[in-house]
Formats: sequence, C-alpha cells, structure tokens
Amino acid sequence: MYSLKPQKVVNVTVQIRTILWTVALFAIILTGCAGDNDPTPAPLVATPETGAVESSPTIVATEDSTPTSEVMAGETPEPETDPTTEATAEAQATEPPPSEETADLETLEIELKEAASGLNQPLKIVSAYDGSNRLFIVEKGGTIRTLLNGEFTPEPFLDITERVGSQGSEQGLLGLAFHPDFPEANVVFINYTDTGGNTIVSRFTVEGDAAIADPGSEEVLLAVEQPAANHNGGHLLFGPDGYLYIGLGDGGGSGDQFGNAQNGATLLGAMLRIDVDSGDPYGIPEDNPFLDNADVRDEIWATGLRNPWRYDFDRSTGDLYIADVGQNRIEEVNVQPGDNQGGENYGWPVMEGSECYQADECDQTGLVLPVTEYTHDDGCSVTGGNVYRGETYPQMAGIYLFSDFCSGNIWGLTQTAGEWQTRLLAESGFSVSSFGEDEAGELYLVDLTSGVLYAIVAN
Repeated sequence: MYSLKPQKVVNVTVQIRTILWTVALFAIILTGCAGDNDPTPAPLVATPETGAVESSPTIVATEDSTPTSEVMAGETPEPETDPTTEATAEAQATEPPPSEETADLETLEIELKEAASGLNQPLKIVSAYDGSNRLFIVEKGGTIRTLLNGEFTPEPFLDITERVGSQGSEQGLLGLAFHPDFPEANVVFINYTDTGGNTIVSRFTVEGDAAIADPGSEEVLLAVEQPAANHNGGHLLFGPDGYLYIGLGDGGGSGDQFGNAQNGATLLGAMLRIDVDSGDPYGIPEDNPFLDNADVRDEIWATGLRNPWRYDFDRSTGDLYIADVGQNRIEEVNVQPGDNQGGENYGWPVMEGSECYQADECDQTGLVLPVTEYTHDDGCSVTGGNVYRGETYPQMAGIYLFSDFCSGNIWGLTQTAGEWQTRLLAESGFSVSSFGEDEAGELYLVDLTSGVLYAIVAN
C-alpha cells in the first residue's frame, strides 16, 4: 500500500523524483522544445472561467493479413443521412450543472495500492464493460495484456508489435476501445503509429470466447499522415452517444509549426467523432457540428488542440474532460458539458492555457478556455484521468483525477456551486502515463517507468 497522506513525508521523494525526471525522455506526451515565431493563424470559431491549481501540503508515497478499406486524411466519407439540425462553428459555452455529490475535495486523502506489475511501458487501462471484470493494459511496443483476478493471462489479448512504430517517445500502440455492445458486437478498435510514423485507427475482430483479438482481422478505418514524430494524440473512446471519439495532436514539432490546429481542412489538432456502425469504412454522425461548413472536415467535433493526452466522459453527467499538453508554460484541462453540441475551439496556438501564446494580446473570440491549468513549475506534461463514479469511496464521488507525467503530481478537480476547484492530492513521483476505470467505476493508474498498475483508494 502506498500512503499519500500529507503528514507522511520522507526524504526518498527527492531521489525518486530525480530519477523519474531523468527518464522523462520516454514520455509519450512530452511537450515540444522552444516555440516557433511563426504568425498565429486566426481562430476557426465562450469561455468558462479558469480555475487555478491550488497548492496543498507536500504529499509523498511511502511504501497477418493486409488491412482493408483505408480512408486517408484527405478524404471524407459522405454523411449517412442528411443533417437535421443546422451545424455551427460557434462554441456552446454553457457550464456543466453543479455537482450534487457529498464528496469534499478539501478533505480528500488518497492512497495507491499496487494491483499488478511486470508491464512493459504501459500506456492505457481499459475495461470491456462485458461483465468479465477484466482490465486490458495497452503497452507501447504493440501488445495488449489481460488482467483477470489480479493475474495476467499467459497469452496477450493482441500482439501487433511488427506493425507498430514505437521508436519515438510519443509513438507506439496508443489507444484501445471496445465496441459499446461488446461482446455481442465482437470488435475492438485501436490507435497506433505504424512503422512510417503515421496514425492508424483500425478495427479488429475478437474470437469466439472473447479472450483474444485476431491480429489477422485488421480493417483500417483511418490513416492520417504525421509530419513529425510527436503530438500523435492516440486516445480512442466511445461516448454516451455510441460514437467513437478520436483525439489527434497538431502534427508535432513545436508551436504548431505546420499550422494544423486552426485549419479545419486537416484532421490534425482536433477531436474527431465518427460512426463505426455505418458507412464504408465509417460514417459521419448527422449531428456533427461542421457538416455545413465546407472549410472544415465533417469528422471534426472540436478544434484547437495541441496534443490531447487522455480524455474521458463522466459516466453520470456525460461531461467530456480533455487534458491537453502544453508547449513551454501551461498544462490544461478542458470540460465540455454533456448537453453540448460540439464545435468548440480550444484555442491552440492562439492560446496556451488561459494566456495568449507568444503574444501580449490576442483575439480570444469564440475560444473555450480551460477550467483548470498549472504551469511548468509543477510538471511538464498533463495526463488526463477519470471522474470517480464507483461506490466504494463516496468521499471521492464526482471528483476528476488527473496527473503530470514528469512530476507525478495527482490533482482532484470538481465543480461546486458553479465554481471549479482544483487541489493537489499527491506527489507520487511516478511517470503517470494513464488512468483508467474498471466495470464498477473504481480507478487505477499506471507508471510507465516501473510498469506497475496501481489501484486508487480513498481514506
């Protein structure tokens, strides 16, 4: 058990954090170096107030077949049906409803309990929500491991190592999502960089007993050319609406040097939303926000993202939490209310967090600012997490947990009476690459460096 109570501080903290900062080059989502001086493009498309991260007492841990049906980034399939509502690029800047939970962020204390070890650069924790109580751990090199009753099964759920390009620190097998009707719909979806460094989103068939996916069944849904090795995004997630959300970074380099995040003609620097149950190889939901805008790809749900490293829907409210990695100064978390119709522009590279990027002033019209942020005094690369909706720890109910890959800090975020509050809960010293939840809503995180999976518990 790892106790993260404020009153238990030990001298090993400095040693742990020094070692892990050294290995930060393995980060999947490290920010770019220095920003460029290219002119900032005008925004495509307001803005909730930004909640600054509050400090708390120091806290520390004490204890083969050829893929088919490929659609390249320059092609857009036709919508399956005519849109019934007028889409708009104007962001819907309504606030999520105030939480009715009894949790108290100011008194919350958390601990990390080792749940499994022996992983090789784990990047994502996923549940199939199929009643099997399995957890699936995505490993950077191209394998997916199955954890059942605290033990890893002998055979991986999927191994496509030979297809995955994972040499770059932000490349590899990056995302996994089970079909919402799994196992009746016996397919899973993965996001990876291929040996050429480009983004591939594919569908795989799961064999009859739902124990393993067939590596020979790959069907490529989307291939996106990546101009640089970093800022690949990579997360996949089905929303409450049954559509697949795909987060893509701005194409890499630094300072959005390729000009993608405010360019609706490319899929880079955007959140996509597609229908995997229609079309060939996928369909466009009829209520996607830019269907009537010839300058923006139909797949796009939101723009202005730099490198969304993990996002999650609150299973109770439907709110979408997006952690977006910053450039030189600010890491941010954005929240899209569950009743929102999409079309947000999260500001990059006009903004970095709540500040104008490389400028004293900038046009913020139509931009959605983060609900919370922190500077590089507290880390260097945000890792998005989950809203706790389990039943074991009511004192944590409705609180969103997120971390920083470089510092290992873990924060809690919640909204009370319309105001966002953030509090530092732990200085773990871990290279937190991902959070995840099991079928019951209990939360976990993985440490990329040690390959350990931790359960998050509340005192």
